[in-house]
Amino acid sequence: MAKRVSLSGNEAVAFGMKQINPDVVAAFPITPSTEVPQYFSQFVANGEVTTEFVAVESEHSAMSACIGAAAAGGRVMTATASAGLALMWEMLYVGASMRLPMVLAVTNRALSGPINIHNDHSDSMGARDSGWIQLYGENAQEAYDNLMQAVRIGEHPDVQLPVMVCYDGFITSHAVENLEMLDDADVKAFVGEERKAPFALIGQDPVSMGPLDLPNHYFEHKRQQAEAMKNAKKVILEVAAEYEKLTGRKYGFFEEYKMEDAEAALVLINSSAGTAKTVVDALRAQGKKVGLIKVRVFRPFPAEEIAEALKNVKAVAIMDKVDGFNAAGGPLFNEVVSAMYGKADGKIVQNYIYGLGGRDVTTYNFEEVFSNLFNAIETGKYEVYNYIGVRE
Repeated sequence: MAKRVSLSGNEAVAFGMKQINPDVVAAFPITPSTEVPQYFSQFVANGEVTTEFVAVESEHSAMSACIGAAAAGGRVMTATASAGLALMWEMLYVGASMRLPMVLAVTNRALSGPINIHNDHSDSMGARDSGWIQLYGENAQEAYDNLMQAVRIGEHPDVQLPVMVCYDGFITSHAVENLEMLDDADVKAFVGEERKAPFALIGQDPVSMGPLDLPNHYFEHKRQQAEAMKNAKKVILEVAAEYEKLTGRKYGFFEEYKMEDAEAALVLINSSAGTAKTVVDALRAQGKKVGLIKVRVFRPFPAEEIAEALKNVKAVAIMDKVDGFNAAGGPLFNEVVSAMYGKADGKIVQNYIYGLGGRDVTTYNFEEVFSNLFNAIETGKYEVYNYIGVRE
């Protein structure tokens, strides 16, 4: 039976890791993810898990140790944020290309410079093309639930890819919320007692992992990796359906909130969706047809499904909590617009960069965005690439 508890996002993830009891956790502390390995190391010290905890000298070393352990056939987890994820950069690609289903909790935090310890999505969005599956969660409950599902998704025989479980630094990582945790026995039954690796360095037929891969083979290996990411779409929905039977909580590629007849809609990621839902409710009470889509799965990107969900709106604002610095829009904007092309044409589409470096995102900001969308519908005049909540 599920337990009702009050935990921060970091605590929820650390307790979830305890229930999963991975073989290896290798980690280096960095704000605001530090609490995850901190709490977990206490479970190790108290004998509550059998995990080998490896305290390393850097995040690059943390991911290197995780890759080694996963290559040996182990179930492996870690956590990081911001510059820590950036320092892992080389090894993110290595782990994904070696088809190692590790789980990495990312407490989203701005990247330098200037130095900033607060929330935006520049870290994980910067790693969006490294070959990792990316799941995003609005609150502590979703961070916990995504962690559970990440293990099953990554370890599926048709996938065999690492997974990032992303949630907002401080806003979610340090805020205490009510959530439901599964019983330990239910977790074990759902994720399995141990990883069943189809190939590994230890205990099976000898394999070569991470070798020099010259032009006569490299392309084919990348093609297999790409196919695994495509396979992940089906697996994500299968795992979500099984998790719903266990918990009653429904997950998909994204959440549609009051989108049935929406004329104006937002598309956004993580904790800001909670604030935006309040605005949607208030505007609905005024008779305005508004809604939002909260993206949960960014890699693999659900292009066809997003286009279908937006086919009937007149105007959409795509909210990026990171700037692409390409003078043409943020990462989420570019993905959604690409998905809509040829399938949901003729819409007013705006991009808003917001909340960088932890800048507060208020109901007023979302009210202004919706006001701009309705004004664009009436006049046909609008700017595509915008900033909101910044002193110009």
